Amino acid sequence: MTGNRRLDTRETTAAEVIYQDVQLRVVRTGPRAVAFHGEIDISNSEAVMEALALVRGTSTDVIVADLGGLTFVDVSGLRVLALPQLDVRERWLWLCNIPASLRRLLIMLNWDPERALGC
Repeated sequence: MTGNRRLDTRETTAAEVIYQDVQLRVVRTGPRAVAFHGEIDISNSEAVMEALALVRGTSTDVIVADLGGLTFVDVSGLRVLALPQLDVRERWLWLCNIPASLRRLLIMLNWDPERALGC
């Protein structure tokens, strides 16, 4: 990762920043929960995927992602957030507080954001 990015691979506790760059902060809010603040785009979408994998670990438990603090998500960010949702039987990422702009984009892509809600 570059100098302005940080992915903390240590064990984390509630409300601890696990990733941060100049435009995004990912905070672990519980053992299997994260909150996003800022923007996800091509410059940090891979790090977002790594942060989600870090929280998930080897568990098959569902991860809850609070998207309420996101102000922008591009297509690469959409892939990271939506692909774990494609098969409901294998769903491991539940999206909460989906911003209206992202909700509209998901609907335009014929993807029902309501099925992703886990909270």
